Amino acid sequence: MLRKDYLPFGRPNFSAEEISAVVHILESGWIGMGAETIAFEKELADFVGAPHVLSVNSCTSALFLSLRALGVGPGDEVVCPSLTWCSTANAAHYCGATPVLCDVDRRTFSVTPETIAAALTPKTKAVVVVHYGGLAADMPAIRRALPEHIAIIEDAAHALGAAYPDGTPVGSSGNLTCFSFYANKNLSTGEGGAIAVTDRQMFSHLQSLSRQGLSTDAWKRFTHPQSALVPGIAELGYKMNFMDLLACIGRVQLRRQPEFYYIRQKITGYYLDRLSDAPVKIGFQCGLNDASHARHLFVVTLPIEQLKCTRNDIILALRERNVGASIHYAPLHTMPFFAQTPRTDMTNTNYLSERIMTLPISASMSIEDAEYVVNETQEVLGSKVIL
Repeated sequence: MLRKDYLPFGRPNFSAEEISAVVHILESGWIGMGAETIAFEKELADFVGAPHVLSVNSCTSALFLSLRALGVGPGDEVVCPSLTWCSTANAAHYCGATPVLCDVDRRTFSVTPETIAAALTPKTKAVVVVHYGGLAADMPAIRRALPEHIAIIEDAAHALGAAYPDGTPVGSSGNLTCFSFYANKNLSTGEGGAIAVTDRQMFSHLQSLSRQGLSTDAWKRFTHPQSALVPGIAELGYKMNFMDLLACIGRVQLRRQPEFYYIRQKITGYYLDRLSDAPVKIGFQCGLNDASHARHLFVVTLPIEQLKCTRNDIILALRERNVGASIHYAPLHTMPFFAQTPRTDMTNTNYLSERIMTLPISASMSIEDAEYVVNETQEVLGSKVIL
């Protein structure tokens, strides 16, 4: 029986506690960057194992500011995967640099030391590693494979709560690590992002860049009026700061991460168990059962050779049944804007791009929701099998 409401691939889980926190901030009369933002940054730093965290208005801004603070500019190249959201590469363009797109591994859907190495040139200034779907890449191996002068930035938009192979949390590596708090993320404030930072001087620099180049923030100027007498603009900056109206939601969401983790783990386990009985053999990203996986996305690979239609046809059929199947992602090198962007061989990315499909997963889902997704997926696939 067709469900009445559409089940999106990712939906935030907000409770009365988040609503109460927003009301409190609205009633306080201060909704901009202030004490709540500072508290959120400290709590998030503890959660990800970093000395400092800077909250900003989006993960896109976090990526751009990280590259900017590392001195990336015109004439430089920034290596990143083609299998990612456009923000990863756009951040390099914003700096006047050139993104260079590289291939990924078929099991992890992420870059490897080998796929990165194929994209390196004398102009390479930085590499952006995407922790696809919430599975952390092997950062020590990637660091060992790169010359010391090449900086690493981690795009952890999917990976809040994930852990590296050694068990330490994503964000604790010492690399600038960028998180997203967009509506569908594991921690959602609607919009927002953050950068985990190890070096105090780098943290101060990023703070200044995100706040119009000012040496003080709005909260300090409010609580210490004498600091507002001299603007103190040290460099060209940007308007990319976070604010208390969002930070209060973030603090509650951060406290609820164990609850969200359990729900995503339960949905993932159900999918893996039931989809093994699908009419065709479905592939999965490796590590989905591991405690270290954040399970932001549940991505399957379809055996299109056994189907009498394309992956896109399967997705459209599921959406007609109110299952919000999606694609993460159409590779950048297939898009018009990136058509002339330098790239390496894309054998694995091309293979995956025809087969990957994202099924709904969120901390708002129930097992009944997951059961509906599995039943409809099996029925659609069963009707498309080549006999």
